[in-house]
Amino acid sequence: MPRSQRSPLLLAGLLATAGVALPHSLKGMGGAPIANPRQFDALVPSALPGKPRTWTYASGAVELALAAGVALPRTRRTAALATAAFFAGVFPANVKMAVDWRDRPAPQKAAALGRLPLQLPLVLWARNVANNGKGRA
Repeated sequence: MPRSQRSPLLLAGLLATAGVALPHSLKGMGGAPIANPRQFDALVPSALPGKPRTWTYASGAVELALAAGVALPRTRRTAALATAAFFAGVFPANVKMAVDWRDRPAPQKAAALGRLPLQLPLVLWARNVANNGKGRA
């Protein structure tokens, strides 16, 4: 399978994994939003209305919906554009995590800070998937 055909499927896989069953890669962070929401609740910016758990579950559900949309050629372009917007939209949570984790052990602090510059490549990847899906039905 050519790289251009794998890229949307890899993006969809990343989104699905993030939405449900992300491995326990950050000690103390637990699983992903739907599988283990408690740790993600703390990442929800306090400026958002409602309960953090609602935002955590909504985020996981959005990731799953985006994964399905990106995986399907018919909806890929729109879903990939929405994915780029989603990745940009969750940046404040990553900033909050970096601030909140500034006093944690070095590996956790590094992981939190490392997430910040990763948002741009994720946005660009999603945009690239959308642009490669132009004109496809």
